[in-house]
Amino acid sequence: MEKAISVGTVDYFIIFSYFAFVIVVGLILRKLIKTDGDFFLSGRNLPAWITSIAYLAANLGALELLGMAASGAQYGMLTMHYYWMGAVPAMIFVGLYMYPFFYASKARSIPEYLKFRFNEATRGLNAVTFFILTILFSGISLYAMGLIFSVLLGWSMAFSIIVAAIVVLIYVWLGGLTSSIYNEVIQFFLIWIGLLPVALIGMYKFGGISGILANMPESFTHLWQGLGSTADNPMGVSWFGIIIGLSFVLSFGYWMTDFLVAQRAFAAKDVRAAQNTPIYATFFRIIVPIVVIVPGFIAIPLFPELGQSPDMPYNLALPLTIAELLPEGLFGLGITALLAAFMSGMAGNVTAFTTVWTYDLYQGYIKKDGNDQHYIKVGRLMVIIGTILAVFAAFLAAQFPNIMDYIQMLFSFFNAPFFATFFLGVFWKRATGWGAFWGLLLGITSSFLIYFLVPSDFYNTIAEGNFYRAFWAWVITMIITIVVSLFTKPKADSELKGLVRGVSEKISYRDLPWYKRPGYLSIISLIIMAIINIYFW
Repeated sequence: MEKAISVGTVDYFIIFSYFAFVIVVGLILRKLIKTDGDFFLSGRNLPAWITSIAYLAANLGALELLGMAASGAQYGMLTMHYYWMGAVPAMIFVGLYMYPFFYASKARSIPEYLKFRFNEATRGLNAVTFFILTILFSGISLYAMGLIFSVLLGWSMAFSIIVAAIVVLIYVWLGGLTSSIYNEVIQFFLIWIGLLPVALIGMYKFGGISGILANMPESFTHLWQGLGSTADNPMGVSWFGIIIGLSFVLSFGYWMTDFLVAQRAFAAKDVRAAQNTPIYATFFRIIVPIVVIVPGFIAIPLFPELGQSPDMPYNLALPLTIAELLPEGLFGLGITALLAAFMSGMAGNVTAFTTVWTYDLYQGYIKKDGNDQHYIKVGRLMVIIGTILAVFAAFLAAQFPNIMDYIQMLFSFFNAPFFATFFLGVFWKRATGWGAFWGLLLGITSSFLIYFLVPSDFYNTIAEGNFYRAFWAWVITMIITIVVSLFTKPKADSELKGLVRGVSEKISYRDLPWYKRPGYLSIISLIIMAIINIYFW
C-alpha cells in the first residue's frame, strides 16, 4: 500500500525529537540505578499518581490503539465493553483484594508470589508461560509500529520494526523500570495530545458523537441491545459471553495476573499506594476510549472498504484516519502519539519479562548467590535478547487481520487459567501447591486442545470463540486445583500469613479522608461506569 499522506519536515522533526527525548531520559535515570531493586522495581518508592498513570500507559500499547480502533470499526459500540465491563470491575477488585497480598508478601514478581503461596513448581510454570506471553505481546507492539510507519511514512516494515526496537532497547537498558515508568507517564499525556485532535476533527466533520453514530449501522450503536442473541450484533456474542467470558474470566485473568501492569503497583511506595494504583487508573480508563475507539467509529464512513480485502484490514483504521484528518504538524504529533503508545507497551513487556527472567528463572534455577551488579548485568543482557526475540514475534502478529482478536486468543490460552490459580490462592487457604501446579498446567493444556479440536465454524465469530474458550479453561483449572488440593497437604496457617485472605491482618484506612480511601474511590468509579453503560444501553 502507498503511504497515505506527504510527510512534512515539521512532522519528521517531532518524531525524531521524541526518539531523542526518551533516550535522554534513560541516560539521566541511569545514574540512579545502584541496586537490582532500583533496576527492576524502581526502589519501591513511587507515589500512586505516577504508578497509576504508568499502570494504564503500560497497557496502552498496540492492544489499545491499533487493536481497539480496529475493533471499533469492526464491531462499533460493543468495543467499549473491553474498556468498561472488561476492565474497570477487575481493576477495582485487584486493587482492593489482591495487591495488598502481592505487595505485603515482598515478592519481586507475581511468579515469586506463587512460590511463597504454593511451591517452586507453580512458580516455574507461571514464569515460563509468562515469559513466552510477554515476548509475543512485545512482538505485537513492534508489528503495530512497523505497520504505522510503513503505511504513513513509507518506510519498509522491517526497517520500521528495527528502528523502534532499538530505541526501546536503549532506554530500558539504561534505566530499567524507572526509565520505563517515567517515560510511560510522559507517553500517556503525549497520546492525548496527539490523538485527541483526531476525535475532535472527526466529530466536527460528522456533527458530533450523534452524527458519527448516525453514520454507523444500527447494530453498531448500542452497548447492550442486541446481546440477547448472537445473530443480532456484529461481534456475534451474547450477554453471557460479555459478562462471564470477557468481564469476568478474561478481564480478571489479565488484571489480576499480568506482571506487566502489576509491576507498576509493585513499585509503589506503600500498600495504600499499591492499592490505589489500579483504582486511580480506572478513572482514566473510563475516558480513554475518546482517543482510542472513537477514531475507529470515524473510520467506518471514511473508509467503507475496511475489512473487505487483505490490503485493507481493520488494523489500518487508526493510521488511515490520522492520515485523512490531521494536517502537517498535527500529523507528526499523531504519529508520535502512536509511537509513544507502542513503545510504552513494548517497554512494559521488556521490563516485565526481564524481571521474571532474572529473578524467577535465572536466580531461581541458575545462579542463586549473585550480587546486585551481577543481576543488573543479567537484566540488561536480557533486555537485548528479549528485544531480538520480539522482532521475530512481530512477524507472527502480522498474520492476524485484527490484532485484538489475536491478543484475546493469547489471553484465553494463559490468563484464564492464571486467574483461577490466583483466585484460589488468595481466597482459599486449603489450596495446595500441587493442586495449583496441576490445575494451571492442565488448564493451559485444555485451552490449547479446545482451540485445535473445536472447529472454528462452531463459533459465530473469533471473539465468541475466545470468550468461551477462556471460560472453560478457567472452569477446568478451578476444578482440577480444588480436587487435587483436597487430596494433598496444605500449608499451615502460619506459613500463609500475609499471603491469603482470612489468615492475614485487615488493613484499615478509617483515619484517612474519603478521597484517599481505596473503597470510596472504587464506589465512585463504579457509579460513573454504571451511568455511562445505562446512557449508551
